Amino acid sequence: MYPLSIRLCGYGGQGIILASIILGEVMVKKKGLYAVQTQSYGSEARGGQCQAELIVSDKPIQTPISEKNDILIALFQTAFDAYASRLTKNGLLFVDSELVSQLTDIGTETTVYKIPATRMALDLGNKVATNMVMLGYFQAKTNICTKEELLEAVKDNVRQRFWDLNKDAVEAGIKFALNQKG
Repeated sequence: MYPLSIRLCGYGGQGIILASIILGEVMVKKKGLYAVQTQSYGSEARGGQCQAELIVSDKPIQTPISEKNDILIALFQTAFDAYASRLTKNGLLFVDSELVSQLTDIGTETTVYKIPATRMALDLGNKVATNMVMLGYFQAKTNICTKEELLEAVKDNVRQRFWDLNKDAVEAGIKFALNQKG
């Protein structure tokens, strides 16, 4: 299972980097694993392409980047298009189903998970919670950590005034995953 390479991508303002930091924190603080996170984004403050890569291992990590990713979480079509070719043959793909509709370069061996994360965040009152909806969904589909571990890391990394929204978003993602067929 390890090392495991997870790439999150979308556009600036979707919380891609925060989501990767939260996942990394869970893996280090709760699972006792090693993790390294890198990130890049366009020069625009919001709206430009953004990506973060998280490598998790049970041994010290020698390099902060991977040529291929075991998991790709894509929240926007152009970001998906830029990184789809890096997904391993039997990788896991998580997409915002309303913002990533053209799944090119994905083989039949890839497991694809779809969730309308942005719409669900809007239904909760704020689309900035899209990343938390996706993290909840990701947790429920992979069991990479427990719900409690994820929520604790979220609480440690978001402002107190946004805690209820983020908690509700994580729980909405989990609920959607558990109710989804397949």
